[in-house]
Amino acid sequence: MTTAQTANQSLKPRIWVLVALAGLLAACVTEPPRRVVAAPAPPPPSAMTQIIVYPARGQTPEQLERDRYECHVWAVQQTGFDPSQPAAPAGPRVVAQPANPPGTGTAVGAITGAILGAAIAGPHDAGFGAVFGGLTGAAVGTASDANAQAHANYEQARLDAGYNAAAAQSAQRASNYRRAITACLDARGYTTA
Repeated sequence: MTTAQTANQSLKPRIWVLVALAGLLAACVTEPPRRVVAAPAPPPPSAMTQIIVYPARGQTPEQLERDRYECHVWAVQQTGFDPSQPAAPAGPRVVAQPANPPGTGTAVGAITGAILGAAIAGPHDAGFGAVFGGLTGAAVGTASDANAQAHANYEQARLDAGYNAAAAQSAQRASNYRRAITACLDARGYTTA
């Protein structure tokens, strides 16, 4: 048997062990839990429902209050929006972030790659294997970090879209209420602003 054949035969078990070790390490990877950070919610649209009423036909203050109340009740029935009721809490605004801090994947990849590279290269080229494995692992870890950040950005855009849609719907309901109460008061002889 030649020296080359003996070297090849001694590398085969080592390669299979390293492949099995890499497979075991890959099987241990799980998606980390998401962290959620609450941010303050914007104020409710109550300013949009405040109306200034002037009695244009000489109505008394008592008549003004009665008409204003009756128009309020009618506007609530028409729109389903009642500014005198507290708004349903929208919950805290959510900010999506990657579960691990930026750079974690790069560091873990570099360390794991250096260890595997040194082990694969053997005792004579362990330094080169560690450097090459570390650089390769860092590149893979950086890609993992970028993917986690891209996923967090996607989730944030999805959450923001839902939040903005709910805020727009609430503002539309408040606007509809204002138009309804204004129409009622105008029909009863009041000037509104």
